[in-house]
Amino acid sequence: MGRFAVIPAKLRGATEAIGVLDQTPHSLFWDYDAVGHISMGLAALAAVPAIGDVGFERRVRFSLIAHALVTPLIGIVYFYPTYSTEPLFLGFPWAITAPLFMLMLAIMLRGRRPPDLETDG
Repeated sequence: MGRFAVIPAKLRGATEAIGVLDQTPHSLFWDYDAVGHISMGLAALAAVPAIGDVGFERRVRFSLIAHALVTPLIGIVYFYPTYSTEPLFLGFPWAITAPLFMLMLAIMLRGRRPPDLETDG
């Protein structure tokens, strides 16, 4: 079998516009990425009522709320009129709350598994 490499068009020296497949600030895929991150924040907010307010679930609930509260910062970062690194720092809290709520939710849901699913192997 032969070996293949994918070389991005910009590295190949292509000067023509890449079009809709280009992943640059304010491109189509940039906007899709933004909508995905914002939707994840809205989903976290929608999940809050389903989580209890005692014990470990209280902490999970807090992480969901924290993530939902920092989601508007991601909207600002993605849709800021000009791209620069300074607005990217606004998204730093999101980089903490997103993995935190997903990990805590996974731990909580693992503890809720029915006994018949707890088999080794």
